[in-house]
Amino acid sequence: MNQRQIVSSALAAALALGLGAASAHAQDKGKEKCYGIAKAGANDCANLAGTHSCAGQSKVDNDPGEWKFVAKGTCKEMKGMTADEAKAKSMKK
Repeated sequence: MNQRQIVSSALAAALALGLGAASAHAQDKGKEKCYGIAKAGANDCANLAGTHSCAGQSKVDNDPGEWKFVAKGTCKEMKGMTADEAKAKSMKK
């Protein structure tokens, strides 16, 4: 590789990382995690139990340890829980 390609690649990588961070922040703005509403295979990320760390790996519908991003203020309407409520529910089991 010549020096020009290396500089171009480094610049492209830096821009991609910056844009990715900006879009992740924009996704979180105006949204909240809502536990216990995700359908099987439709969770947004890691569960409370720590048995997986990726989206789409929930095994059952409405697992209290699984969550999805929803618009702020809509979780209770969907019969969902906050992280603290979900943790408390899982401790009772």
